[in-house]
Amino acid sequence: MELGPNMEQLKKAVHRTSDWRERLNAVEELGKLGDKQSIDILTRVMANDSVYKVQEAAFHKLKELGEDVQLPAKDSGELYRGITKVLLRIKKSLPEGHTYEDFKEKLKKMRVDLYDTFEGDKGAEFDSWLENTWASLSVRTSPKK
Repeated sequence: MELGPNMEQLKKAVHRTSDWRERLNAVEELGKLGDKQSIDILTRVMANDSVYKVQEAAFHKLKELGEDVQLPAKDSGELYRGITKVLLRIKKSLPEGHTYEDFKEKLKKMRVDLYDTFEGDKGAEFDSWLENTWASLSVRTSPKK
């Protein structure tokens, strides 16, 4: 069985945690191949991707290929355990009086995996969600001794 000429690239792309759009494109390409290896990869992506849109796309490709699969339920819990602590740590690392844009850029630089996952999950509401989250993070300063 001959694999598509870009199978290795597609396998790398579906595992790239910092770019949900690239994973989505890889799902589309894997769906065109339709061989056993592609179906196995799509099945794993459908079950495990951190961005639900990517899971849905893998599900639809598998259905188009005639696979008997069930769409996983969208997880209503936290996408990442302890996300509030991570975001608070980033906020605390910025100078007092920083802007939301400063926070957003630092998050993107420090944790592109988190940024990408939440951007993919929240879609058009990402910026308002992140800004509201940033505004609600309380940074307690301890008195200096």
